[in-house]
Amino acid sequence: MKALLLPLLLLSGATAQATDSGLPPNWTEPMAPVELFDGVYWVGTEGLGAYLFTSDDGHVLLDVGMPQSAGDVMASIESFGFAVEDIRYLLNTQAHFDHSGGLAAVKAASGAAMLASEGDRYSLEEGVYEGWESRQEFDFPPVAVDRVLEDGEVVRVGDVTLTAVMTPGHSPGCTSWAFTARQGDAEYRALVFCSASVAANRLAPDPQYPGIVEDYRKTFERMKDLDVDVWLAPHAEQFDLHAKLAARTAGNPLAFVDPGEKDRHMAEFERDFEAALAAQQP
Repeated sequence: MKALLLPLLLLSGATAQATDSGLPPNWTEPMAPVELFDGVYWVGTEGLGAYLFTSDDGHVLLDVGMPQSAGDVMASIESFGFAVEDIRYLLNTQAHFDHSGGLAAVKAASGAAMLASEGDRYSLEEGVYEGWESRQEFDFPPVAVDRVLEDGEVVRVGDVTLTAVMTPGHSPGCTSWAFTARQGDAEYRALVFCSASVAANRLAPDPQYPGIVEDYRKTFERMKDLDVDVWLAPHAEQFDLHAKLAARTAGNPLAFVDPGEKDRHMAEFERDFEAALAAQQP
């Protein structure tokens, strides 16, 4: 299994050490769930995100992580007193096994509708990484998409409002999610950013999918015009989750609020993309 280490780490851009299974251990290590903002919970593992948005009329779950983590995610949801059966919608950021792998199990348990972009529909419904269909280590349980989302479409359940922001490149239908994060009387512009890492993607001369280079560049341009106070991501290390939680525990109530964080991360993503493109050119 050690032969799988490189592609698996490349898939996420992960920096954590890997086990003999080829996976960073924090991808599947259970974590005590935590409320990030009013009604918004991290119910994922130590390394992979699953975001629960709650309301009196039902809930929305964004990502589930690895297939084997679905049970832990549902247990975390129930630990706060919420019922899995009250999840109305399932959403995803990217149709890769480390974020969408557990969606099918949660859908079966909850009866929730799966909403996703057209770009990621194929991968979700086939359970494959588009362009790497031959790599079975990238496969995951397929999940049926009940409704296709357009760019800018709003998903509402009670007072939960999430806006789909299409940021393709990392996957063809990579979807970021904008919402208003509330902390007492304060409100902040929050975004769960899908990703813009190259990871295991081929850019040239045999692109992962047609138009991938153009998609990345469109995403970089679009993100420059988006104002974000709270930067969140599918991987804990992509927004320093654990350091921020420690800072909040130490007495900083605004540990997750940083209007400059989006620009710093996007500049790094773009530099890495251009370097990868240059390296892959024939």
